[in-house]
Amino acid sequence: MLEIKNLHAKVEGKAILKGVDLTINDGEVHVLMGPNGSGKSTLSNVLVGNPKYEVTEGSISFNGKDLLAMKPEDRAHEGIFMSFQAPTEIPGVSMTNFMRAAVNAKRTYFGQEPMSASDFLKLLREKRKLVGLDAHFMGRGVNEGFSGGERKRNEIFQMAVLEPTFSILDETDSGLDVDALRIVAEGFNQLRTEKTSAMVITHYQRMLDYLKPDFVHVLVNGRVVRSGSAQLGYDIEEKGFEWIIEEAEKQ
Repeated sequence: MLEIKNLHAKVEGKAILKGVDLTINDGEVHVLMGPNGSGKSTLSNVLVGNPKYEVTEGSISFNGKDLLAMKPEDRAHEGIFMSFQAPTEIPGVSMTNFMRAAVNAKRTYFGQEPMSASDFLKLLREKRKLVGLDAHFMGRGVNEGFSGGERKRNEIFQMAVLEPTFSILDETDSGLDVDALRIVAEGFNQLRTEKTSAMVITHYQRMLDYLKPDFVHVLVNGRVVRSGSAQLGYDIEEKGFEWIIEEAEKQ
């Protein structure tokens, strides 16, 4: 699904990614860990096409297509979704109108007719149940007045509605209490299929417990320096990153 080769990128003139290689196949969940400033969020922003991040070398293939040649909105239509660590408020734009615009934009991209109002409302009802999002949120502005946990649930709700093939969760677990984390993780797990994949950025063992990823990768100084099973995440929880950083410096 996703193949990243020798990816280099910078932001505001500073080199952050320095040769990332990563392959994610259909149906896989990959967790990305690493110390602060290692390039995890930079990689996420490059994948979704944030214009602040400049790719200086390397390539990214998404389902056989050149991802770097696509506009950000086309990447979303093609099936890439990102759940943000700190979702933004959009006052004055109701959740219902926001989601309807997003759904119909994707349908238009693929030459389909807009979804009828009745089918759309039915879709919203079905997906809200996955993350325990109350109906009254649909009439409020996007994330307007939402608590931290509600914003994160809303992100997973949006993912459920848009049905992406590749999802990026950038520290979605940050700031969540145990109950909110469980609801968000369970909603995410219900969306997993043999044809969908995800990259999850986290610092916490508890996210590994819920998601049961296929692979864990450690990013240090802009490169993937170690990959392994979920056990690697538990080793980091116990021993920290220092031992991995020391090994990377010797390479």
